Amino acid sequence: MDDFRTRMLAGEMLAGTFVKTPAIEMVEVLALSGLDFACLDAEHAPFDRGRIDACLALGLALGFPLLVRVAEATPPALMQALDAGAAGVVVPHVDSAAAAARIAKACRYGHGGRGFAGSTRSAGYGTRGMGDVLSDGPKPLVIAQIEDPEGVDACEGIAATPGVDGIFLGPADLSVSHGKMDQTSPELMAAIDRVGAACAASGKPYMTFTPDVEKAAAWRAHGFSVFFVASEHAWMLQGARAVAKGIKALG
Repeated sequence: MDDFRTRMLAGEMLAGTFVKTPAIEMVEVLALSGLDFACLDAEHAPFDRGRIDACLALGLALGFPLLVRVAEATPPALMQALDAGAAGVVVPHVDSAAAAARIAKACRYGHGGRGFAGSTRSAGYGTRGMGDVLSDGPKPLVIAQIEDPEGVDACEGIAATPGVDGIFLGPADLSVSHGKMDQTSPELMAAIDRVGAACAASGKPYMTFTPDVEKAAAWRAHGFSVFFVASEHAWMLQGARAVAKGIKALG
């Protein structure tokens, strides 16, 4: 986890994907792929706490960093993902610096922040002392997702918020919020550039979703260094469709 955090914060080019299937086998297969990380999508896929816990346990065992995109920015949701051993959390719909500060506080130990329990996976199930966990434990990543016009307007403050480690720009929701039917509008491109400038000014890594490597290459110039590319659902469909088309062409 510490190596993954160091690489992300250093601006290294990293490739990951969203996981939509709440199954440990999916994590096990993706860990063989060469991807730098994956993100369990608890916002848009049927992950419950038990499935998140099991997937995170396997990710840690395999040395495969897993983020969790939480369904909501509540302290319990954030704490549960971090206690279970997530490499970090992706928090949707962050629309102000005040919201970013609340999220950062909820993810860190301290007065009014993340509750402490030495019995959790992240604390070694009681095998590590409190001082060791608080001072030397791995620092999970806190990634604020900007996907609303209000978030773009507040992006400079969000990016500068202490405890926020990176910014994820959500191109789909931003496009929908502007009444667009695709992800090519001038409004989206202006938002991408403004948020990218805010990340650069605050020294925070900039990340986004792309459907494929070609889109990532086209958007690289906007300052992105971390790409969440498609999902295992998309890749299964692409592979299956190609095979189906190829076999039918043999006839």
